[in-house]
Amino acid sequence: MGIFDFLTGEFIDVIHWTDNTRDTMVWRFEREGHEIKYGAKLTVREGQAAVFVHEGQLADVFTPGLYMLETNNMPIMTTLQHWDHGFDSPFKSEIYYVNTTRFSDLKWGTKNPIMLRDPEFGPTRLRAYGTYTVKVTDPAVFLREIVGTDGEFTMDEISYQIRNIIVQEFSRVIASSGIPALDMAANTADLGKLIASAIDPTMKQYGLSIPELYIENISLPPAVEAALDKRTSMGLAGDLGKFTQYSAAEAMTAAANNPAGGGMAAGLGAGMGMAMASQMAQGPWGAAPAPAAATPPPPPPVEHVWHIAKDGNVTGPFSKAAMGRMVTDGSLSRESMVWTQGQDGWKKAADVTELAHLFTIMPPPPPGA
Repeated sequence: MGIFDFLTGEFIDVIHWTDNTRDTMVWRFEREGHEIKYGAKLTVREGQAAVFVHEGQLADVFTPGLYMLETNNMPIMTTLQHWDHGFDSPFKSEIYYVNTTRFSDLKWGTKNPIMLRDPEFGPTRLRAYGTYTVKVTDPAVFLREIVGTDGEFTMDEISYQIRNIIVQEFSRVIASSGIPALDMAANTADLGKLIASAIDPTMKQYGLSIPELYIENISLPPAVEAALDKRTSMGLAGDLGKFTQYSAAEAMTAAANNPAGGGMAAGLGAGMGMAMASQMAQGPWGAAPAPAAATPPPPPPVEHVWHIAKDGNVTGPFSKAAMGRMVTDGSLSRESMVWTQGQDGWKKAADVTELAHLFTIMPPPPPGA
């Protein structure tokens, strides 16, 4: 091998880039002193573009393919520097690889609620979030406007700015669309396209585009959502008259299953049953005419239930029948302190008229006592 062949081999250079990070947008090919040999091989793969910067000035953009860095295939470089030294003349330049594939599953969302006038609810607030994809469409503009001299530029460095642009345009589009909040779920696809088209002019200034933008959720404030849930429940109930009858029947069942209710539960159930029967007697177009002689009986009296205080503790409520049994077994005496609803404070059992006779029906002493 001659010295000429040796020097020729030394100056042959291969420039390429493979990426496995999934978030690198721009990577600068590093070479000591930024010396790129004349005649070097430049490999640009699918999903990439190579931006050639010479002496700080953007010289050319290479699309996918294999290139020999020579004068005849670098017309822009020819205008920047005259090649007169052949293969052995390295030139100080930089090559930036730009990832032109789509960066997907990027998140966006409103940090604060968006104020708007809803056709149905009036002034209200909305929150929203979703995903989007971004793609470099003009590598030269992207390098000049965003990347600068950053040797390794990742998606995280610009995602925050893109999210701000999306939220700003989303707020404007939603506020001017006039779509009711309840109908937005059915129009998320159209809203996403409107927002993407509204963002496009700004993104072009960065050399970027947003091929896809999805709205995953649009939500109202919790208080408004609670009101909507209540309104939905009323709609499911249907006929309010039948719903009232059903609720009364449920209350009667619950009262009958309450062992402490005693006579009060029975009286309450009877009263509610009569009220429900009266409602069912009414036809769907109003109350049916009642016979002139028919007079409904008064509701049965509601029996009191009692609470007993002993040693600082309160037990009950007990029905009157239960109180009678307690007198019989000795757990309730004349001195026991009792209280019922409507009574002015605690009283001795013997001082309560309704309970006093329970102590007068005690059996006589047994024979031989």
